Amino acid sequence: MLRALEIRDILIIDRLELAFQPGLNVLTGETGAGKSILLDSLGFVLGWRGRAELVRQGAEQGEVVAEFDLPEGHAARAVLEQAGLPVEDTLLLRRVNTGDGRKTAWVNDRRCSGDVLRALSDTLVELHGQHDDRGLLDPKGHRDLLDEFGGLAGQRDKVRSAWKARSAARKALREAETKLAEMRAEEEFLRHAVEELDALSPQPGEEAELDTRRRLMQQSERIREDIAKAQAALRDGAEGQAQDALRWLEGAADKAEGRLEEALAALSRAMVELDEAASGVEDCLEALTFNPLELEETEERLFAIRALARKHSVAPDELAGFAEGVREQLARLDQGDADLKALQAAVEEADAAYTEAAGALSDARAKAAGKLDKAVMAELAPLKMDRAVFATQVSPTDPGETGQDAVTFTVATNPGAPAGPLGKIASGGELSRFLLALKVCLTGGQSGLTLIFDEIDRGVGGATADAVGRRLAGLASENQVLVVTHSPQVAARGAHHWRVEKRITKGQTLSTVTALDAGARTDEIARMLSGETITEEARAAAEALMAG
Repeated sequence: MLRALEIRDILIIDRLELAFQPGLNVLTGETGAGKSILLDSLGFVLGWRGRAELVRQGAEQGEVVAEFDLPEGHAARAVLEQAGLPVEDTLLLRRVNTGDGRKTAWVNDRRCSGDVLRALSDTLVELHGQHDDRGLLDPKGHRDLLDEFGGLAGQRDKVRSAWKARSAARKALREAETKLAEMRAEEEFLRHAVEELDALSPQPGEEAELDTRRRLMQQSERIREDIAKAQAALRDGAEGQAQDALRWLEGAADKAEGRLEEALAALSRAMVELDEAASGVEDCLEALTFNPLELEETEERLFAIRALARKHSVAPDELAGFAEGVREQLARLDQGDADLKALQAAVEEADAAYTEAAGALSDARAKAAGKLDKAVMAELAPLKMDRAVFATQVSPTDPGETGQDAVTFTVATNPGAPAGPLGKIASGGELSRFLLALKVCLTGGQSGLTLIFDEIDRGVGGATADAVGRRLAGLASENQVLVVTHSPQVAARGAHHWRVEKRITKGQTLSTVTALDAGARTDEIARMLSGETITEEARAAAEALMAG
């Protein structure tokens, strides 16, 4: 609810403070007095796009401050949270326009963008009038309005969920088809790679073993000759001489009276060591003995392993794991058709679920449209538009998360005349009454709204204007309604009344707004009835209007 509006140096307003109340708030005054400036100022602080030049002549900057109540659960709280702004029970909006055209805004004393202001305004205020391109005249919002009127939020949620499931199923199918196509493009390469890998069957660690074996065989011819000489020296030389020495010393030991025992023991140990050395040399010679073809075979396999590793950009020891991965890819490729069939079945199931949910929502919208048309037509009769026809057109459109329907409010102002969009067919006065009738029907059961009607009674008078006033008062019973009006019948229904006047002070034209008490209200409504000169008859008529 709008609690207060403070305006400084905007157009022909130098300083103005207004405290609005719940119920029907009426603003009256002569044409050109500045009533529209109040709406321009409110629109400015709410971020609406309007006049480019707002600063009062001679002032450095213009400023507008608006104060709103935010009860628990108000939609503006979510906007504030998303924008990272303070959330409090009172919402204070402030916007400044400098003389050079720069605009700066604050929300609860924190800087914010115009986009945030506009997002907040969508939750705070509804403006209705002949130039209302943000509300009832905007076809983009007609579907939401119809759904709200019909209580179709639950069905819309089902459609939204079905649409998300449908989109997810289709995405999964597209991704699987793309991946399978990519694998099929490489299928020949993958199968050839598996054949090569299976034929070679490389094992972890094998490349290092082959490399060691190859180097040993390459060096064996050169070292074998030296090892063979060492073997001959051990067997035929050192070992034989050691045995002769041992035999000769053993024959002399009895006569040496123990002097050779240590020598004999050392020589015996040396014989054992020589024998072990000779055995080791023989083993080495045996190991260095190989088939000449073995080197060729070892090199061939070693080079094949290394070439295959380079081809697939992996380490030689990783070829076995790489081969397993390729086999898994081929298995998935072979399984691909079956997987695609399952995904296609899921898409068909999701399509059917969406079609069913969207179809049910379309049927519900058609029924709600019929109820809305009937309700609006009932409201048009007291507004002297009983010959006009209002119709909610529900037509097919591309499927989406909100269903498969386009909704447009259409009117035909006379029997037999072609129907068309609400904002293009109705004239000024007719449009105002259409908007009022539609809003009365759409607002049923809602409360806590702030609604602004800009000269919605233009072009009507008498009983029709009285009907307009009664309906505005009805809307205001559960909401806050601000009305800019020239109609005494509408003004008489107000719970709170302000008069807008234009005065010349020190050579400057300024607009002022005065809150009217009961007596002043009578005079103002009498002026609206009779003109410049207020007669007792006009006062009596004004009192009668206010009493009725």
